[in-house]
Amino acid sequence: MHALVIVESPAKAKTIKKYLGDGYEVKASMGHIRDLYASKLSVDVKHDFQPDYTVIKGKEKLLQELKTLADKSDFVYLATDPDREGEAISWHLAALLGLDMNQKNRVKFNEINKKSVLAGIVNPEKIDQDLVNAQQARRILDRLVGYRLSPFISQKIHRGLSAGRVQSVALRLIVDREEEIARFVPEEYWSIEAVLSAPPSKKQFRAAFVGDQNGKIRLSNEEETAGILARLEGAQYTVASLKKGVRKKQPSPPFITSTLQQEASKRLNYAAKRTMKIAQELYEGVDVEGVGAVGLITYMRTDSLRISDESREEGCRFIAENYGERYLPDKPRVFKTRQGAQDGHEAIRPAIPSLTPERVRSSLTPEQYKLYHLIWCRFMASLMANCLQDTVRTEIHAAKPEETDSYCVFTASGYTVRFDGYTVLYDNDTDEEENRSALPELESGGKLKFRELKEEQHFTQPPMRYSEASLIKTLEETGVGRPSTYASILSIILDRDYVVREGKKQLAPTELGTAITHLLKDKFPKIVNTKFTAGMESDLDKIEAGGYDYISMLHTFYDEFEETLKKAKASMEGVRITLEEDKTDVPCEKCGSLMVVKVGRFGKFLACPNYPTCKFTKPFVQQTAGECPRCGGNVISRKSKKGHTFYGCSNYPECTFMTWDTPTPERCPKCGKTLFRARGSVKHCLNESCGYSAPKKKEDDDA
Repeated sequence: MHALVIVESPAKAKTIKKYLGDGYEVKASMGHIRDLYASKLSVDVKHDFQPDYTVIKGKEKLLQELKTLADKSDFVYLATDPDREGEAISWHLAALLGLDMNQKNRVKFNEINKKSVLAGIVNPEKIDQDLVNAQQARRILDRLVGYRLSPFISQKIHRGLSAGRVQSVALRLIVDREEEIARFVPEEYWSIEAVLSAPPSKKQFRAAFVGDQNGKIRLSNEEETAGILARLEGAQYTVASLKKGVRKKQPSPPFITSTLQQEASKRLNYAAKRTMKIAQELYEGVDVEGVGAVGLITYMRTDSLRISDESREEGCRFIAENYGERYLPDKPRVFKTRQGAQDGHEAIRPAIPSLTPERVRSSLTPEQYKLYHLIWCRFMASLMANCLQDTVRTEIHAAKPEETDSYCVFTASGYTVRFDGYTVLYDNDTDEEENRSALPELESGGKLKFRELKEEQHFTQPPMRYSEASLIKTLEETGVGRPSTYASILSIILDRDYVVREGKKQLAPTELGTAITHLLKDKFPKIVNTKFTAGMESDLDKIEAGGYDYISMLHTFYDEFEETLKKAKASMEGVRITLEEDKTDVPCEKCGSLMVVKVGRFGKFLACPNYPTCKFTKPFVQQTAGECPRCGGNVISRKSKKGHTFYGCSNYPECTFMTWDTPTPERCPKCGKTLFRARGSVKHCLNESCGYSAPKKKEDDDA
């Protein structure tokens, strides 16, 4: 027998071929091979949303190769990824290759190792039409929203904009947070800390003021704080109460897609898109020295916390052998998957728990190693015993000797680790905790030695801007989108300049992103409503489970959406929104009006705002902070024919200076001319008679 196995990627094909051996040809479809036409709506809304599919441009030759191989094979296995998209790819392949849709030829692997691959081949299933319908419904929904809404906002703001079913909600969250920050009014408050010690120990500790004998007190200003400080002059500090206990800290569950993206952002500073790319590589297979090609983790698109009994047993055996039996809990820990989550795949875990990060390090790239280390440690820690901490909390009374009935109350707490448990591998708390250090030995009624008082003024802080991690967490909590889509959503709103990164992690909306959100909130409130969008995700889940007809779902959405679009067009006829960022101080050479930035087929250009009365235009020149090292003219940003950014002198063609390096506001310490940033983050001077190059700093790597 000769069989053809079709997977999605060449890396996965290589790994699976190793396990199947002779008699099997393993080929990659390179993702989707058929999709809706890009140049038209491709959905017949008058005939129950019939989709019009075509082979993706550039994949005609690959399809012909797959057809030839299929014709020569005794059997064709469809082994694309085990999710909605993977099921749809298999369905499209079956249609294009003329396979029987009722034949059991669909193979799924949650992890790519020999046992899973052979088990999948032995137990193929039929293509799950409910899963395919859920993917088709999502694809058609996204096409209807994008194709009908994007031209509307492009007409009303400027050319080339896009709106999406989920990306618009994500953008709204960022815009709403920014406006909440802008509305925030800080409130003043003060704190007082007493620095104390407990003789005979000289170890100092801090206790925080919380109130007096009448209850809690919030210090709102300097005057109130001064009053408390006056009460504390000459006071004696006494341990009024002492509470000791044992705190159990449980490990976090193994990763799901969203938590992996969040934790990789916090700990490794990886963007969600980067995290998913690396995880895909680890899942599809890596050549491990001494082992060969092997998938190192289970499927990385999942929102289930379930793990197999086999992986639990192997992980526990490794823990017992390497850390001791006491590092295992009395009974296995089971994490509960949140309601509404899809349970088709296990949590993200190492496919072979005994393959430690150090064992495979030499076979991985640095970023693959870091992510695998994170996944491996989190999974193994989830199987381990709790961390036990001895805690102490004390209430301290400060009173003058002659006024024992009038006292101020301070509190302090601390802990020591009795048993490290799972934290020997992975600590849940990445941020510094308050009062982490242990308190000195204290006795109830004991007198404390006063060292000093420290008062400090504070102001309440506005909510933080979203980071990728916190935005993903919010999208997941509100039920918007699915874990597998978060990385692409973030990429879209960043790539289209609706959102920019402030600092390393914060996401801030641009004026363009804010304008789009305001327009959609005003005219299409449901499209940017989290509950409405979450409800649509729930409907897609119902379709996948076979409990909802996807045509009915599309009618329910589209009929109302189309009516809303008609009203929006009518109410905004002739209206166009001009952004502040599109205004310039460049006068029109024909009528004198200040020109505005427009976007055309070939990028940005300057146009007279009085169009069509005045049709004058001129090229858009984007200034930079740099000066030409040859003639001192301005360095401007330009685009090559292929769309790549380069920099040249504004005095061209008189001055022909050009560079791919980015100009910076910094000056050369040797000759005073502009420093440019080259690849690798090295800053250097392009003055030919200078040649200065700044030493590379660590922070340049993080920029």
